[in-house]
Formats: sequence, C-alpha cells, structure tokens
Amino acid sequence: MLAAMILEGRIAIVTGAASGMGAATAQLLAEAGAVVLGADIAEHPDVAFTGDVSDPAFCDATVAETVSRHGRLDILVNAAGVIVRADAPATTNDAWYRQMRVNVDGTFFMCRAAIGPMRAQGSGAIVNFGSIWGGAGGKGHVAYATAKGAVHNLTRSLALDHAREGIRVNAVCPGEVDTPMLRGAGRAVPLTDAQLADMADRVVPMGRLAQPAEIGRVVVFLCSDAASYMTGALVPVDGGWSAG
Repeated sequence: MLAAMILEGRIAIVTGAASGMGAATAQLLAEAGAVVLGADIAEHPDVAFTGDVSDPAFCDATVAETVSRHGRLDILVNAAGVIVRADAPATTNDAWYRQMRVNVDGTFFMCRAAIGPMRAQGSGAIVNFGSIWGGAGGKGHVAYATAKGAVHNLTRSLALDHAREGIRVNAVCPGEVDTPMLRGAGRAVPLTDAQLADMADRVVPMGRLAQPAEIGRVVVFLCSDAASYMTGALVPVDGGWSAG
C-alpha cells in the first residue's frame, strides 16, 4: 500500500502553489518523489509559472512548457482559488465574475490543457479542489459556494468522459482549514487565533481546524496508484462536518 503512494519520477503541476493548501500539497508531492512545478498568480521562489489561471493562454502555456521540459504530465492539482464573503446584494458584478473565472474557468482551462498530453500517454491523475460548500449552501458566501458546486460537477463530468483513457479525475472537498484565505481573504480585519478556535469549536465536530498538510496528504493519495480505482469521487476532508 505505501509503495503505491510513491510518485518517483512523475511530473506534476500544482496551481495555487505559493501558499496554503496548494503549497502544502506541492511539498508533499515532492516528498513522495514527484517533480513538482508550481503555478500561482503570486511570484514565489517555489513557483515555476507566474500567471492567472483564469487566462486560458497561461494554462495552455504552463502545460505545454511542462511537457516540453519533461516529456509528459502525470499529475495536475487545481488548488488555486479565491473567495468572496458576501450575500447576493453585496456581491458586485466584478466579484461574481472573479469567483467564476478563477474557481471554475481556471480549473476547467487547466484540466482541458492537461487532458491532451495525458490522453496521448494513456495515463494521468487530476485532483480539483472542491469544498464542503460545493455540496451545501454557504450562508454569506453565495458566489464561492456556487463556484465550488460547479467544480464538483466539472470533476464528475471529466471523470466520465476520460475514464477509459487512463485519466482519473477526483476532487478533494476541504472543510475549515487554517490558511491565509480563511484568516484574512475577504475580511475587513483578519481573524485572531482566539476567533479561529471559537469557529472550530462551533462548526467542526472534531473541534479544531485542519492544517493544510492534512488536506495535502489526501491529495497525494488521490494522485497515487493507491487510488487506482477512484475516479469521479468528491472526497470530504472536513473533520466530520459533512456527517451532519
């Protein structure tokens, strides 16, 4: 079983690799033996490709350059995402469009670009980042929950389209995770440690927030041969939240 999770020599792209769950996933894939190329809108020493996944030209170029350098693409992890914390009246047009462009369009554009080389080599694993709010409403987060619901059905549809081509497509669905996005993104004032602890106590059955690596380890599993019979799965990693 453990041997099946060794990714020695496999070539991986991870979007959103500069911070949070994307960074943790990139590190864990590398520790499992993969050659990891990070992509992010932010410049970072661990990021090979700097750009916006909502731009299809950037996505195409990222995959093409990876294949040019390494001859193949085995793994794609779509961890890039943005969040707007607002109900419908407070969600501006630009905020709505940005949620869809990054969370949905960006995931689709990267998947579309990756499927070509994966189809040609007859193998590949794609893991998209969904959310607990992709399968349930998110009060005060209407655009984000809508976008993640789209990512869930994108994952299922891609899995069905490419199941007989050796390409597996799954999604990890995190709950509350201690990341810069949870602490500060879309908030007028970042949450304190005490506020995060209170949130976890109120919301999460396990009573604590996840650490990014706890999500990343599940992603590594889904990318590995240990998950060889899994495609189209939406895997909750939420401390028991979805059980209720």
